[in-house]
Amino acid sequence: MAPVLPDALLARLAELGLAATTTTHEAVFTVAASESLYARIPGVHCKNLFLKDAKGKVWLVSCPHDRAVDLKTLPRRIGSGRLSFGRAELLDQLLGVIPGSVTPFGVINDTTNAVTVVLDAWMVAQPQVNFHPLINTATTTVAGADLVTFLRACDHDPLIVDLESPLPDA
Repeated sequence: MAPVLPDALLARLAELGLAATTTTHEAVFTVAASESLYARIPGVHCKNLFLKDAKGKVWLVSCPHDRAVDLKTLPRRIGSGRLSFGRAELLDQLLGVIPGSVTPFGVINDTTNAVTVVLDAWMVAQPQVNFHPLINTATTTVAGADLVTFLRACDHDPLIVDLESPLPDA
């Protein structure tokens, strides 16, 4: 099945009654490259980590762009095995996007619920969060709570996790 395209994603957000604003821009492939957009697009700019654990489970972790995510302690926070970055082919297969376009909106293409979405708790509470709408030549702004509504409408109940506070000693 062909992946959902950005226009269909935006139509789905509208169908769900979720306010979204999309800004087109030059292609950006990294958090560093996207810094030039921060001044002209209000809200929390986010990064996304497409990960696979030692047991073969796939994870998508979304958090503010400047949040440090320690892959050694993340498994304790989310209940996973040891984590490593997922391959581009798997990303395309499950979320219908390429590296540089990773986004929680990609779950619209994950019809088998193979991906577990993890959202930073602080980020979800924000009035505006920014993600690519399946392509890296645009940024879509939604409320953090509306992102959760969208994910649930796609049958992906996200894990909402405090990714900032230090973990207690094990």
